[in-house]
Amino acid sequence: MVTTRFTMDDVRSTYKGRDAWWTVLLVDPLAGRLVKITANRTSLSPNGLSSGALVLGLGAAWCFWEADWRWLVAGAVLYHLSFVLDCMDGKVARLKGTGTVFGSWLDYVFDRVRVLICAVALTAGQFEATGRPIYLGLGIGVVFLDMLRYLDALKVAAARREMRARLREARGPMADERLIQQVLPIHPDEADQDMHQPAPSAPVVDLHQGFRTRFPWYLRIRDWLAQRRVRAHLVSGIEFQMAVFIIGPLCDAIIPVTVTAGLLMLVFEIAIIYKLWLSTRDFALAMAEAEAARVAA
Repeated sequence: MVTTRFTMDDVRSTYKGRDAWWTVLLVDPLAGRLVKITANRTSLSPNGLSSGALVLGLGAAWCFWEADWRWLVAGAVLYHLSFVLDCMDGKVARLKGTGTVFGSWLDYVFDRVRVLICAVALTAGQFEATGRPIYLGLGIGVVFLDMLRYLDALKVAAARREMRARLREARGPMADERLIQQVLPIHPDEADQDMHQPAPSAPVVDLHQGFRTRFPWYLRIRDWLAQRRVRAHLVSGIEFQMAVFIIGPLCDAIIPVTVTAGLLMLVFEIAIIYKLWLSTRDFALAMAEAEAARVAA
């Protein structure tokens, strides 16, 4: 008889402070319970779960290729289960302390491969069944937007790392952890967590002042969502994928759902870029103040 080592409270401690609303509402309730069973009763590794997610994703692609509505429904179900496994691997890694750099890379690459293959299968299958060239363009658009979303997240994180490094160098001993969170959040998709950090002992450099000044209502919405563990980036790569590979096939409305989700994701990506641009202006002012203080000293 296997003795239970992890409780649901242990599992919940592995959840992200903020996550996509699709994950919080439709994935974590199932994934959390499966993580508890997996961690306590099996020896499955996070990499094994990532591989299983890819296999289910390939199964979804095969169903999408068949193009018939019944197969589309089966593909949507398999894609959702694939995403559940994809969410489980990180939780198991954090729960057991078995995460690795290679595992993180593997998870990222498998995610992109799954999206690519499913996008090709879904749109090519529909083109073969209907003869409508719009599906070929739709496939290219899905792959492009997925690449754009995740490259943008990486570049935003890199820009924040650079600002953090330069500010810490310029401010020296005045740098603090609140500053680090404002310039480089824990995760690229959690770029608004900084307001909930404890007050620092040193003066704070607020690199989001320009954004807060222009959009004070955003803080109220963000805090309301944060109480429910939902991030303010409501249409991210996750919601886009779910719209394309789950909602569209289930509703037999692949074209309108994909186009609408793509446009909404672009709106939120533009908002992130705009927020970063405002932060760089605040960053330039902070650097000028730090240089002035250095000269005066």
